[in-house]
Amino acid sequence: MEARLNVFGNPFAATFLKHINSAGTAVGKSSVPAATQELVKIRASQINGCGFCLDMHTKEAAEAGETTLRLNMIAAWREATVFTEAERAALELTEQGTRIADAAGGVTDEAWADAAKHYDEDQLLALVALISVINTYNRLNVMTRQPAGDYQPGQFG
Repeated sequence: MEARLNVFGNPFAATFLKHINSAGTAVGKSSVPAATQELVKIRASQINGCGFCLDMHTKEAAEAGETTLRLNMIAAWREATVFTEAERAALELTEQGTRIADAAGGVTDEAWADAAKHYDEDQLLALVALISVINTYNRLNVMTRQPAGDYQPGQFG
């Protein structure tokens, strides 16, 4: 696959991505566990069919020590026994937040309450921001057909 646009060589894209990256950096510094953040990024990217982000975040998660078993089970997290209750709540919030257009009411009160059992207000805001940021990246990459497979851990940071 060939990219429709050279996102990495375009001055406007560089300016835009600088701001999105700043938002991602702020979320990354939150107290939401790094492993949970990667699970969220991977699950949203699976839903959105973003190969570029799946390539990046699965490799980053593995580099950070995430197990192959857990990485392989993210898409089927409801049936998997390898995730904590807090991670499961974050994954549910991710799915509902990513599929807003598919659900007339957006995120359900039940999903929100479950997440609120495990995360404080700052962490909930960080999760909402993270879900928003990864969905932005997914949409940018999918629309411009960014190819996947060549990412090296740490490439952008």
